[in-house]
Amino acid sequence: MNSLTLKEYGFADFVPLKTLTCSALALDKSTVLILADCVAAGKPSSDILYIGKTKKPLKRVFGGYLAGYGGKTTRKINSLLLNDGYLEKVAISWMQSDNPKLTQQELLESFKKEHGDYPVWNISKKAVAVSQPKPKATPKTAKPRAVHK
Repeated sequence: MNSLTLKEYGFADFVPLKTLTCSALALDKSTVLILADCVAAGKPSSDILYIGKTKKPLKRVFGGYLAGYGGKTTRKINSLLLNDGYLEKVAISWMQSDNPKLTQQELLESFKKEHGDYPVWNISKKAVAVSQPKPKATPKTAKPRAVHK
């Protein structure tokens, strides 16, 4: 699966993210979004960076990916676009779906089956925490009581 094979699924033509207009996206329609590296378009290994879903594409793309509002993944994508220079390289495509969550899951699994892992921006980079043994609780010692005479 790469940007060239997505038409088979019903995705729109890719539009460079830096030239995307509000009128190009569907208003408040359940949508599956694909972000791809247009510099690497059609590479056999895959140029797809992210497969996402939204019920409000305008808000997700312009408020989230470009303005930085939203959850952890949306803020990560914003940082990659603006701080790491991907805004010049990324193109976006979308398709409407009655069940975007299921469609996204199917696309992610298909991508993983073909490439061995999820798209690079879908992968959560959680640090593996080294568990430290908790100190054993020491038994409380009884405090001496004050003696009243």
